[in-house]
Amino acid sequence: MRLSILDQVPITIGQTAEQTAERTFSLVELAEQWGYERYWFAEHHGTRGLGSSAPEVWMAAAAARTKTIHVGSGGILLPQYSPYKVAAQLRQLETMFPGRIDGGIGNSPGGPERIRAALAYGHTEGIAMFWEKVDALSKWIQGGRHKEVTVSPKPASTPNLFILGLGERSAIEAGRRGLGFVHGRFIEPGRGRLAHAAYRQAFKGKGKPDALTAVFIICGETDEHAEELAKTQDLWLLRTEKGLDSRVPTSITAASAQLSEQDRARIQANRKRMIIGGPETVKRELEKIANETGCDQFLVLTNIDDFDEKCRSYERLVKATKSIISAD
Repeated sequence: MRLSILDQVPITIGQTAEQTAERTFSLVELAEQWGYERYWFAEHHGTRGLGSSAPEVWMAAAAARTKTIHVGSGGILLPQYSPYKVAAQLRQLETMFPGRIDGGIGNSPGGPERIRAALAYGHTEGIAMFWEKVDALSKWIQGGRHKEVTVSPKPASTPNLFILGLGERSAIEAGRRGLGFVHGRFIEPGRGRLAHAAYRQAFKGKGKPDALTAVFIICGETDEHAEELAKTQDLWLLRTEKGLDSRVPTSITAASAQLSEQDRARIQANRKRMIIGGPETVKRELEKIANETGCDQFLVLTNIDDFDEKCRSYERLVKATKSIISAD
């Protein structure tokens, strides 16, 4: 089993963006020490609570502080951007950090209409042109010529490209192009088995299919401890879905939150997007997902308020799956 981290850079109430950035870099360095394979940064805009709006910048800074871990985007919002510019950024990163750059690409508008319009500066056809943009990006990433131009610089190695998706269509399109695929179980938990199967069946390429499952995980000392830690993530996700304060609430806030029956039902439904438990429970659930989907690579998100506990959760997760990794 192979573990990686997908970081939305969540900002806790009472913390500044600068403090969150400092802690994020500490976590990147620890993740490399613990043996995580990849560290990816999300892209979100117009939100108080998620501090990663430019994954390419995070990638450069994180790679400069580490030596072996892959750094990547999860994902760059390609509909809003020029594929030529994205290819140039990823190839530039590859020249600086050879063999360590992953380009995860998403087909999201990036936020409400006013945000999308600002990102694309008035060009509204981006989502409809997504796969056309993916093809152009892929050609330029691989050093090919497209529309009579090439992209510089020219690194000796090629960044890895992944498509982020929620279901079978994106999985099939990624497979047909020989690209990697990430299923967002932390958003759409019910379609993982079909998506991964569709990806493998559709895959055409020189290499082997390369797929990951992205999921929220909180690994506590015990199941009860994990449940206690999960309260801030539960409330954060509920508030974010309602369009309220998207910063991660503190434990005190979570304990005093007034929740309706509808809120509690939504929190329970959201638990399908998560794995919450002690080491043995988390290990068992990961094995279950791997057996169900045929995918043993996981991108892990942990959005709780206590940074020390967050670090310990990631460390426990590695230790919990060590026997699985050794068996592989």
